[in-house]
Amino acid sequence: MTIDLRDATPLVLIGAGKMGGAMLTGWLDRGLPASGVVVIEPHASDELKALAAARGIRLESAAPAGLTARIMVVAVKPQVLDAVLPPLASLVGAETVVVSVVAGKTVAAFERGLGASRIVRAIPNTPSQVGRGITAAHAVAAVPAADRDLVSVLLATLGRLEWVDREDLIDVATAVSGSGPAYVFHMVEALAAAGAAAGLEPALAARLARATVEGAGELLWRSPDEPETLRKNVTSPGGTTAAALAVLMGENGLTELMTEAVAAAAERSRELAG
Repeated sequence: MTIDLRDATPLVLIGAGKMGGAMLTGWLDRGLPASGVVVIEPHASDELKALAAARGIRLESAAPAGLTARIMVVAVKPQVLDAVLPPLASLVGAETVVVSVVAGKTVAAFERGLGASRIVRAIPNTPSQVGRGITAAHAVAAVPAADRDLVSVLLATLGRLEWVDREDLIDVATAVSGSGPAYVFHMVEALAAAGAAAGLEPALAARLARATVEGAGELLWRSPDEPETLRKNVTSPGGTTAAALAVLMGENGLTELMTEAVAAAAERSRELAG
């Protein structure tokens, strides 16, 4: 089925920081007509102002009168959401689909704040800024199938997209993929520190660790093999990798530690949701 992005207009983007800006660029590159986009950003950067002027995007500091959004994408920081939503309620009509990419805020918060019924809650991650993200999303039952398909196209501009059928699973997805890039970045830091502790010059250890994770990620991206297979391909019986994995895969090893970490992040996501 072919999705016409013109069906998403008027598309109103609330907040155009790093994530909102990445989405906006992706939509325009995929053919969303700039004339159908309204960006509401009270603290617009010079870069955003230049993009709006060059592409013919309507840039506003507050909700304009007389406008009803077809799709409203909310990409603001969670701590300001409760103050941001009520003035936007005038933009929501009976067929408006509200897409939240606000971490830790539930569907109920948007129902209260906007009076909306068609709501999608989505959690992208930071690699979305380079088109290599993964987004987990949940649509309430009131969202028609055609609207969900339209939202799928919009979110897919950030990278891959996975739908979950229960909102509570968004908290778990947040802990796995939303926060996950930080775990990987910390692994690079830890690997570099370990190399330095073993005798490498710290800057060299950092370069080796970073390039290793960059390359492993690219191989994982390109290869059809499962991570287990790729791991085994590196591991010779009785070799150096096997010695290291005996530690990482042993009792209280990486799996147990990661399980604890994800559980902590998921619980914190539920606490933030209220």
